[in-house]
Amino acid sequence: MSLPDFWLRRPAVPASAALRERFDALLDEALAAGPDRPVDYHVDAPKWQFLCHVADRADFVLHGSGDPGIPEFVPRRPPDITEFGSRHAVFAAADGIWPMFYAILDRDSAQVSMCNACVRAGGEARYHFSISAPALARRPWRTGTVYLLPSATFDLEPADGDIRPTQAASPVPVRPVAKLTVGPEDFPFLHDVHGHDDAELLARAAAAPDGFPWHEPR
Repeated sequence: MSLPDFWLRRPAVPASAALRERFDALLDEALAAGPDRPVDYHVDAPKWQFLCHVADRADFVLHGSGDPGIPEFVPRRPPDITEFGSRHAVFAAADGIWPMFYAILDRDSAQVSMCNACVRAGGEARYHFSISAPALARRPWRTGTVYLLPSATFDLEPADGDIRPTQAASPVPVRPVAKLTVGPEDFPFLHDVHGHDDAELLARAAAAPDGFPWHEPR
């Protein structure tokens, strides 16, 4: 199954063994330092590339937040319309870019609805980021934190044919093992976030419940 063009493709990541070794060394340093302070990021590569490297190893899943001091994540039931997304769980992503969006989006200062996802299709990561158009006009960005969580207790959302979601859920509390501070400038899709009309989005979702992400036709 092919996805529409408005699904964004992950930018190319340099495949050099030297860069992977630097990322692995940085990860080892972060795990040794523990989660009480952010990773001392000193690799000459964008932070999203490091986070993607960490997520692609499958040892960890990632969670983005505006709160820099979370000692433990506890299960909650989010207001999601999908069976998997509405379960009582700790949610995270088996991807490095998607949680950055949650880290840098300020949902506390103003009301904002979200319609976003990350999936794997044809072996590549694809993304969709959309928030309320009035909120997008205010540029609701902040400095945030991406937490590294052990993946052992997490299950991935089941695949839908050739489309494999990267959302993961743990039914039990999870303590982070490291964290990385990120800002809007670190997010590679900052200028590709779509602005939607809340009422139109709800109407499209009601008319076609399986039509996620209910993007306006072009």
